[in-house]
Amino acid sequence: MILPQFAASDVGKAFDALPAGAREDLLALRSTIFDVAAANPAVGRIEETLKWGQPAYLTAETGSGSTIRLGVPKSAAHDYALFVNCNTDLTRQFAEIYPDVFTYEGTRALLFKSGDTRDAEALKHCIGLALTYHVRKR
Repeated sequence: MILPQFAASDVGKAFDALPAGAREDLLALRSTIFDVAAANPAVGRIEETLKWGQPAYLTAETGSGSTIRLGVPKSAAHDYALFVNCNTDLTRQFAEIYPDVFTYEGTRALLFKSGDTRDAEALKHCIGLALTYHVRKR
């Protein structure tokens, strides 16, 4: 898939401001979000914006999912994170399905270290669960 250009210059600037290692990994996560969304017609077009200064991905067209944000966690033990709405049970769902695959930060994030191998299929599944959260809750 060819990634769309940044929806707004402020999103591109937010990526530019990230530490180099985290930036590359987060751009790869961005690509995965767009790929997962494109593979599921129920998700619709992804809206890319900033929320709390971080790149955020919304299913504004269909309302199918919960917002996903990409950024750097406060924990120095990890280099980057995929954040979900902490008022959802998404990280609990992820942890039930993949208890030993990811590092979780409470109800809000999957945490990663740069250079670590990620389980691509598990990550796609978790992103898909986030992008269809509201559809599954209805």
